[in-house]
Amino acid sequence: MFQVSRDTPAYYLTSVAHHRLPIFRLDEIKQIICDAFDEARTSAGIMIFAYVIMLEHTHVLTDNAREMREVLRYLNGVSAKRLINYLKVNGHESSLAKLRIQDRGKNHKHSVYEHHPNALRITGEDALMQKVNYIHLNPVRAGLVEHPDEYMFSSWRQWHGRSLENEPLITDHKHIKWRPAA
Repeated sequence: MFQVSRDTPAYYLTSVAHHRLPIFRLDEIKQIICDAFDEARTSAGIMIFAYVIMLEHTHVLTDNAREMREVLRYLNGVSAKRLINYLKVNGHESSLAKLRIQDRGKNHKHSVYEHHPNALRITGEDALMQKVNYIHLNPVRAGLVEHPDEYMFSSWRQWHGRSLENEPLITDHKHIKWRPAA
């Protein structure tokens, strides 16, 4: 069980696509990102409490099983590799060209995410719930859906007891230990 506190903070992570390109617009790509997050979650022992995959960014709320930079490295590293591979295998050359950057030599590589993600330490239950609600309402605020349960690539349904058989990413929200109400 995980209990958020000053000693055991949660991490609220926002990762933005390179140049804010809408590279996550296809559901197939969003599922690749979810699968990669699940792979990172399993291999690194990270708990994911809430998430949303938007068109050009992701929000993830995790535990502190690892240092924040390590969590980002696992989540963004695995998902970037899987996405680049998908684009290469499926002939998405124009998308790859938009993600191409030149390294220090003459070689080219790809950058899926901006290099300075937004990462916050969450040390209280009220702040945790504020971030969960922000994550879940993101698709509504962006005008993608009218109600959060209509957006497939979000943990909203799981938090409200309406999980689908084919949830894109199973969260660990039930592993949060809440303090008794005063």
